[in-house]
Amino acid sequence: MILKRKKKIAMWSGPRNISTAMMRSFENREDTYVIDEPFYAYYLKKTNLNHPLRKKVISSQEPKLKNVIELITGEIPNNKMIWYQKHMVHHISSNINMDWIKSFENCFLIRHPRDVIISYAKRNPINGINDLGYIHQKYLFQKIKEITGKYPSVFDSNDILINPEKYLRIMCNTFKIDFSEKMLYWPKGPRETDGVWASYWYKNVMNSKSFKIFKKLDEEIPRQYNHLFEECLPYYEYLHSFKKQ
Repeated sequence: MILKRKKKIAMWSGPRNISTAMMRSFENREDTYVIDEPFYAYYLKKTNLNHPLRKKVISSQEPKLKNVIELITGEIPNNKMIWYQKHMVHHISSNINMDWIKSFENCFLIRHPRDVIISYAKRNPINGINDLGYIHQKYLFQKIKEITGKYPSVFDSNDILINPEKYLRIMCNTFKIDFSEKMLYWPKGPRETDGVWASYWYKNVMNSKSFKIFKKLDEEIPRQYNHLFEECLPYYEYLHSFKKQ
């Protein structure tokens, strides 16, 4: 399949959701450029949240919403045919005009809240459900359906970890692009395209050369987050009902 038109892919994820491994997978294609969470600085300035490396994030990115949208809807850098954009759903406000989303192939990456909470809590305290993006994922999923007239595709992280090639092939077919074997493996180390927060959040991915082998977590959710799990689960189950098989 030869791409005749350039294509932008918006992967809408929550945190601790193999989203960076997915970015590595697409970046290893010869025809693809990637961008890492371009709305992060805007989000931190708007919310005043004290995330790790907050000042560095804000100084490293464009913090004005209008300028970020102009960037990601503009020309694909480096004369590539595909622009894979890794987005955190909670980084954009629910009240902004989203008509620009029509020009994207929109896809949602979901993960069971038990796994997300266990992973996130190891790196940072969880202030509430908004930190994990589940409410925002459901809202944006429905908003994109309203704007484009079709439901975005949904992939579950655990499915990808259990059988990377199968689900990457399905994903590529959904986007109408060729699958590449190069998506299954990548060189270790950092990338110029990594956000400045990579030193805090990306240790496992930087040491990886492929998707990690799926292993069910034996750990329990920290007791103080049990209520949070119950809050998140219905949102996950809603999106899970739309996932690619």
